[in-house]
Amino acid sequence: MFLTYCPDGSLVEVGPLKPLMDPFALRVEGRFHAGEELQDPESFLKSELCFPSGEPLPRCWLDPDYSRAAPTTGKPR
Repeated sequence: MFLTYCPDGSLVEVGPLKPLMDPFALRVEGRFHAGEELQDPESFLKSELCFPSGEPLPRCWLDPDYSRAAPTTGKPR
């Protein structure tokens, strides 16, 4: 999966994807996608990555307590 490294706008190929979707993992392994040569893998903070469209990563990928902070709808039971 390709994501953008927000500090400088570089394209990053992330893999494996499981840590990306794990809210308890703070970092993911990826490679900058630049030039013709395959770049060495690096560790990236998930908080510094976003989708190429500029959208942030889903909160459920970043915050282990996302379900507690979700707004409630309807009447309390």
